[in-house]
Amino acid sequence: MKKVRSIYLFAILMIAGLFSSCLDDLNQSPTIETTSAAVYSTVDGYKSVLAKLYASLAIAGQEKGDEDTDLGGKTYWGYLRIYFNLQEVPTDEAVYTWAGGDAMTNVQAINWNSTDEWSSAMYYRIYYTVAICNEFLRNATDDNIAKFTESEIADIKIYRAEARFLRALVYSHALDLFGNVPFVTENDPVGAFFPPRYTRTELFSYIESELKDIEEILPLPLQNEYARVSRAAPWFLLAKLYLNAEVYTGTQRNTDCITYCNKIISGGYSLEGTYRNLFNADNNLRTNEIIYPIATDGLKTTTWGGTTYLVCGAITSSMTAADYGVQSGWGSLRTRPDFVGQFADATGSTDKRASFFTNGQTLDIDDLTDELQGYAIVKYTNKTSTGENGSNASEGLVDTDFPMMRLADVYLMYAEAVVRGGAGGTKSQATTYINLLRGRAYGNDSGNVGEGNLTLDFILAERARELYWECTRRTDLIRFGKFTGSSYIWQWKGGVKDGITVSDKYNLYPIPAADLAANPNLVQNTGF
Repeated sequence: MKKVRSIYLFAILMIAGLFSSCLDDLNQSPTIETTSAAVYSTVDGYKSVLAKLYASLAIAGQEKGDEDTDLGGKTYWGYLRIYFNLQEVPTDEAVYTWAGGDAMTNVQAINWNSTDEWSSAMYYRIYYTVAICNEFLRNATDDNIAKFTESEIADIKIYRAEARFLRALVYSHALDLFGNVPFVTENDPVGAFFPPRYTRTELFSYIESELKDIEEILPLPLQNEYARVSRAAPWFLLAKLYLNAEVYTGTQRNTDCITYCNKIISGGYSLEGTYRNLFNADNNLRTNEIIYPIATDGLKTTTWGGTTYLVCGAITSSMTAADYGVQSGWGSLRTRPDFVGQFADATGSTDKRASFFTNGQTLDIDDLTDELQGYAIVKYTNKTSTGENGSNASEGLVDTDFPMMRLADVYLMYAEAVVRGGAGGTKSQATTYINLLRGRAYGNDSGNVGEGNLTLDFILAERARELYWECTRRTDLIRFGKFTGSSYIWQWKGGVKDGITVSDKYNLYPIPAADLAANPNLVQNTGF
């Protein structure tokens, strides 16, 4: 039956790691390892399931190296690796060496279709996380938790808010990547049904309302357990939604963006003194700037996706893997000359954010499959700030957390929203925030800018310099009208060395053909 293929019908059974399965066609039955009644009988059980919800963004299975995988196909590589590929590889910031063998040619050339393996994998990963969050919430209703003590109930209510945040986060990725998508919550039936299609505007409104509803339940900024969210996380996600609101809904919300940036800035966060400390094996110490990370541990969250991919994948044969705290490099990822050109000095001696390895690498790329063409990026390492290896360097698995949300992005969002006409902020204050970033990057005030420098083009370039390889570039280029069309052409855009104009339909990924066939409520995105 076609409808059994729908991801929702399968994923709702895969409750928070309580089930084990091998998924080739999404038409499988899970093997029950323990019952939900047993797991949800204690507060510790609730917390262990909550850990699985967080882990769904970091790992792809139940065992070491993503074995006993949650889902099949390209989803095996895990949420963050897939998300990185869709957000970075089609842009000027990344090139993927093995595109042909890994079915990433269409992603790299901005030429995807409804059967593309990587965009489908992202779609299914999103809805897997939605499904396990929904199942957690079904078991965390007021009636279900009434058996616990008052303090235990208070804890579970916070867990419940965290689950709603994680669901809102991945729904925001669905909003950004796919547009009009299926919608399902814990209030929908468990079993065979056809989820309704939500328009982008409807989904935007839902995410907004969810985040506003939970913000006061979560701990105050900097009062949360590491790698769990405080109320600064929904504030950040709201600011990001409002910054992109015109793309998503047709209406600018820059004033709202500034409002939530101000909330975060008032929350007590501060910039880390050294930029590169934000991307190394002990970046768990950088809670002053990192608002929400996807936590990684080389011994406990062993995955070939996540930041292991960003460290090992960026090491070419020109480089010595041990210098970066791992055993080997994969030669998978480099960058394009257009991104290198965002920096006045590629050596990093001027702007220390420029983390390029150039020895043995060419700047220009004539052959996308040659790992020695295109500068390597060494932003992420498995070395600590004191030069020690991560905990599992012998197996090439890293400790480096992925900074999904950090204060630097808040400063940049504030500045952009001000330049775009939002109220509640000033250009003078925006310039101060930008110069804090540039002061850290330059080590002094030689890179400081004045209010007159704060144009949209400058801010886009500054976002690239500060946030590259942090899964923002595709979204940023779309917001600035430069991802598709001809206003910005970079090397190999559209799969041609000198770059070509790309159709606006590629501002979205298509709904997977299999899910379109399974759910009559869905409509394909225009042009696919």
